[in-house]
Amino acid sequence: MDPLRLIRGGVLKRVLPMSEAVKGVKRALSAWSSGSCQVPVRERLSLKLGDVLFMPASVDHVVETAGVKVISVFPGNLAQGKPSITSLMVLISSETGEVEALLDGTELTRIRTGAVTACGTELLAREDARIGALFGTGGQAMTQLEGMLHARSLEEVKVYDQFRERIMAFIEAARPMAEARGCRLVPAEDPEEAVANAMVVTTVTTSSTPVFPGAMLPMGAHVNAIGAYTPSARELDTETLTRADLVFVDNLKAVMEEAGDLLIPISEGAFGPERITGELGEILLGLKQGRSSSAQITVMKSVGFGALDVVCARRALDLALKMGLGEELEI
Repeated sequence: MDPLRLIRGGVLKRVLPMSEAVKGVKRALSAWSSGSCQVPVRERLSLKLGDVLFMPASVDHVVETAGVKVISVFPGNLAQGKPSITSLMVLISSETGEVEALLDGTELTRIRTGAVTACGTELLAREDARIGALFGTGGQAMTQLEGMLHARSLEEVKVYDQFRERIMAFIEAARPMAEARGCRLVPAEDPEEAVANAMVVTTVTTSSTPVFPGAMLPMGAHVNAIGAYTPSARELDTETLTRADLVFVDNLKAVMEEAGDLLIPISEGAFGPERITGELGEILLGLKQGRSSSAQITVMKSVGFGALDVVCARRALDLALKMGLGEELEI
C-alpha cells in the first residue's frame, strides 16, 4: 500500500482558500444535479450525547473520486471548551480502492459549508445587498461569514447568538477578516434587530427551533439556512417559508429526508414540496432561474452532502501535492 497523505487543518486552509472551495462546491453541485454522483443519504448513529454521521460519495467529474466523511455533532462539547463538530475525511483512490489521504474533516466541513453559503448568496441574493445578519457564533460561523463576504460586498453584518458572551468574542476574532473586506461587525441585541434591514441572512446554529421571526424578514432578503440537519429541527419558522418567492436546496433528495426547516411546514400543511423551486446545481447548469426581482424573498436550504466533501478534498489533495505540503503516513 502506498503511503497516505495527511492533510491537517492548517495546511487545508492554505491549499483551499474560499475562492478554490467555491469552485469545488460549484463543480459538486453541478455534478449532483446532472446525475454524475453517487451520494447515499447519510447514515446517522444517535448516541446519548450527540450524533455520529457517515457520509460516503463518489463523483464522476473529470476525474472519478470517492470518499467518506465521518462527522460527530456533540453540542455539549461547547461547555468543555471543545468544538461541537469534529470530523475526519477519508479519500479513496478510484484506481486501486486504497485509502490515499486523510484530511481534517472538521476544517473541510467549515470551508466547504462556507462555500455553499457563498454559492447560495452569489446565485440568489440581491447584487446591491449591503447589510447582513449572522445567527450563530460556533465553529462554522467564521467561514459562513467569509462565504457571505466572498459573494457580496456587505458593509455591515449584525451578529446574534443566544449566548451573549459569545457574540463579542466572535466579533473580536472575525474583525480582521471582515475589515479587510470592508465590513464592520456589530452585535445584535435580539433576533428582531439582527434581521431588520438585512438583505443576506445566514443561520448556522444548533437550535432545534426557529431563530428569528419570519414576519420581520424584509422584502428582497435572501436566507441561507445551514445549521439544522434533522427532520425534527429547524432554524426557520413557517412564515419564512410561506413568504419566500424562491426556495432552493443543495440536494433535494437529502433535504426531503433530513431538513426539518422544510419538512415541519410540510407536515403542518402550510408548505408543499411543489414550492421547492429547485437545486442550486440546476441554476449553475442553466436549468432553473434564480432571482428575477429585487423584491423577491429567497431561501437556500443546505443539509450538506458527500459530493461536496469529495470534490473539495480532491482539490485540496492535488494542490497539497503540487505545493509539497502534507505529511506521509506509513500504515
